[in-house]
Amino acid sequence: MPKKRSGGGLSPTQQAAKFLGVSVLAGAVLAGIALPAVGALGLAAKGSVESFDELPANLKTPPLSQRTTILDAKGGMIASVYSRDRTVLDLKDISPYMQQAIIAIEDARFYEHGAIDPKGILRAVNKNAQSGSVAQGASTLTQQYVKNVFVEEAGDDPTKVAQATQQTIGRKIKELKYAIQVEEELGKKKILENYLNITFFGQQAYGVEAAAQRYFSKSAKDLKVQEAALLAGIVQSPSRYDPINDEAEATKRRNTVLQRMEELGDISAEQADKARKSPLGLKVRRPENGCITAVKGAGFFCKYVEKVFLGDPVFGKTREERAKIWNQGGLTIRTTLDPQAQESVQDAIKARVYKSDKVAAATTLVEPGTGKILGMGQSKPYGLGKNETELNYSVDAAYGGSNFGFPTGSTFKPFVAAAALEEGRPASQEYPAPYQMPYPATVRGCEKPWVNDGNYKLENENESEVGPYRLEDAMAKSVNTYFVQMIEDIGMCPVVNMTTNLRVRQGNGDKIPEVPSSMTLGSTGISPLTMASAYAAFASRGMYCTPIAIESITQKVGGSQKSMEVPKSTCSRAMSEKTADTINSLLRGVVDSGTGQQAGLTDRQSAGKTGTTDERRNAWFVGYTPNLSGAVWVGSATQAVKMLNISIGGRYRELVFGGEVPGPIWKAAMTGALSGKAQERFNLVELPKAKSRDGGGDGGDGGDGDGGRSRSGEDGNNGDLIGGLVGGGNDGGSDGDTPDPSFSLPEGFWRGQSNGNGTGGRG
Repeated sequence: MPKKRSGGGLSPTQQAAKFLGVSVLAGAVLAGIALPAVGALGLAAKGSVESFDELPANLKTPPLSQRTTILDAKGGMIASVYSRDRTVLDLKDISPYMQQAIIAIEDARFYEHGAIDPKGILRAVNKNAQSGSVAQGASTLTQQYVKNVFVEEAGDDPTKVAQATQQTIGRKIKELKYAIQVEEELGKKKILENYLNITFFGQQAYGVEAAAQRYFSKSAKDLKVQEAALLAGIVQSPSRYDPINDEAEATKRRNTVLQRMEELGDISAEQADKARKSPLGLKVRRPENGCITAVKGAGFFCKYVEKVFLGDPVFGKTREERAKIWNQGGLTIRTTLDPQAQESVQDAIKARVYKSDKVAAATTLVEPGTGKILGMGQSKPYGLGKNETELNYSVDAAYGGSNFGFPTGSTFKPFVAAAALEEGRPASQEYPAPYQMPYPATVRGCEKPWVNDGNYKLENENESEVGPYRLEDAMAKSVNTYFVQMIEDIGMCPVVNMTTNLRVRQGNGDKIPEVPSSMTLGSTGISPLTMASAYAAFASRGMYCTPIAIESITQKVGGSQKSMEVPKSTCSRAMSEKTADTINSLLRGVVDSGTGQQAGLTDRQSAGKTGTTDERRNAWFVGYTPNLSGAVWVGSATQAVKMLNISIGGRYRELVFGGEVPGPIWKAAMTGALSGKAQERFNLVELPKAKSRDGGGDGGDGGDGDGGRSRSGEDGNNGDLIGGLVGGGNDGGSDGDTPDPSFSLPEGFWRGQSNGNGTGGRG
C-alpha cells in the first residue's frame, strides 16, 4: 500500500494521482470523448463524463447581493445595510491595472484559451508531481467564476456553501460544463467583469469596488498598480494574505503579483521595481453595516424601514420572497425622514433625558394629511451595549417595539370626547364629575355590557376637583370622573368605532379592550407612533392617514435601475370636520391654560394633551399643529420604575407629570422641526363659556397633568399599573428588573391587559 504522510493525509504519490485524474478528466471533457474503462481512474472518468452529459445546459446565475442604501427625504445617507458588502461595476469603471493584475496571477493565458486551459493543466500536473503536493491549480478564471456563482447561490447556508466548494470530481465536472457555456455566451471581457464583481477579497468585501473602499478608501477605478497587485494577491487566500493582520505576508504576495505582471509585459521593470519598494499604503475603512451605523440617531427608524419591507406584501407574497429581495440588496430606499425634524427630535431628547437614566424617552413626528413619519428617536441609543437597546419604543411589537406599547393615561381622553361629539353630544356637555365615585354598575358595550362586579372606584387627582364640569374645563384639567360619566352616557361602542377609525390598537396589534379604564383613562399599552398618527387626524380636520416610512425604492438589476412599488398611505375620514375642529379647540385650551402649558408653542397655534399613569410609571404628551403631529413617551420599558423622587436628565424631580418632562421635549422637538415652515392655523370653533369656579387651579387630574387613581374595593389595585405590568413587563429593555407587585389581585382580575378597574387617567 502507498505510504501516507504523517497526520493521515494522502502521500505525494496519491495526491499527484488524484490531481492527474481530474486533469485527464478535464482533457476528456474538452475532447468530448469517454476514456477507456481501464482501472479505477478510467471508470471514474467514464462515469463522470456520462454525468457531464446529464447536467442541465444553462447555468443559473443569481443576482449578486449588494449593499442597500437608505436615504432621508432630502437624499442624505441614513445607513447602508447588506448581507454582502458589494457594489457592482462595469469593467470600464475598474482600473486597467486591476484587470491586468488579476489575470497575471490567476490565469495568465485567459485571453488565449477556452473554458479550460490544457497547457495550464499539464503545467500544474508537472509542478505538483515535482513538489509532491497540490501546489498549483489549473482552474481558469472562467471556472473560478462558475464556482463563485455556486457559492453566491448558497448564500449564508453553511451546508450549501460546503457543497459548492467541496473538492470532488463531481463538482469539477459541473464547473467544466458551465464554464464552457459561460465562455460561449458571455465572452472574455464580461467574464472578467463578472469575476471581479463576485469574488471575495476578505474583510467582508465582496467584489473589487468594496475591496478598494475597504483597504484604500477609494474607488476601484482609481487603483494604482501596487494597490491592484495587493488586491489581486488576496484572492487566492483572503485570510493568509490579509494585509490588515499580516502586512509582511501580504507584501510578499503583492510583490509576487508585480513580478508576474512584469514577466507578462503588463508593466515595465522600472514600474515593477518602484511598486515593489512602495509601502502598502493602506487607508482602511472599517466595515459599516446595518442600522447601528445610522446618522442622527436614526437607527430605530432605519430598522423600522427594514421591518416594513419584510412585512408588507407589496414587496413579495411571502416573507421568504421579501427576505430574499432584501438580502440580495442593491436597493436605494428614499424614506420620509426629514433631516431637520430628526435632528430636532434627537436634540430635544438628549438635552432632557440621559441614556443612563433609569427611564427612557421616545418621540415620533408624523405629518397630518400624508402619514409621513418625519422624525423618530429615543434616549437609549440603538445597539447592544450598556444603556443601549434594539427595542424601538416608538412602534408596535411587529415592527421591533415593546411587547404591548405603554399605557397612555389621559392622552386617550380626546378619543372619548370625539366619539361623544360624533354621537351628538354638544361641546357644552356637562356632568356632575365628583372628586370620587364608583365606576358605573354597568357600561354598554358593542356586544355585551361591562359589569362592575368588584365595586371598583376612581377619583380625581385633587380633592378640589369637584364638578359639575363642562367638556372644555374637564379636558383642560383632565378630570377623570367626567370622562367615566361620559362613557356611561354614550356607551363604549362609539369609542370602539372611533379608535377603529383612528387605527388605535394595543402595541401587540390587538384591539383596545372594551372595559372602562381602557376606553376612557388609557390603561392599555399603545405605541407613540400610533398616538401621533391618531392625533394627526385631528390636525387634518378628521382625515386619518396610515403612517408611511418609504417614499420610493429603486433596485439595481444588471447595469440598470428599476423602480419598485412601495406602500402608499391610505387616508379615510375618521370623524366629521366639525368634530375635529371642536377637538382642536378643546385641546388648544390644554396648552393655553390647562395641564400642558409647558408644552405650548409660542410662535404658532398648537394643541395637545398630557397623560400620566398611576404611580407615574408612564408620562406622555401628544400634540400637534395643523402641519405636524408628535407623541412623546417617558417611562421604563419594563414598567418597573415609578417616576417619584427621581433624577431625569440631571434634574431631580419629586413627581413627574405629562406636562412637565414629555411636554418640554415635545415643544423643543416641534419647534426645531417646524423652524422656517409655514405657520398654518386651525379652524377653531367657539366653545360654550365654562362656568366660573373658585379654586381648582390648573392641576386638574394632577396639576401638570395627572389623573385619578383607580380603586378595587379595599385593595387599592389600579388598571394602569396592571396594564403596565402585563403590557410591558416582558419587553426586555434596559431600565430595571421585572416589577414585583406587593399587592394581591382580586379573583378574575386577569382578563386581558386590564379589566376596567384601572385608570391611567392622569392628565
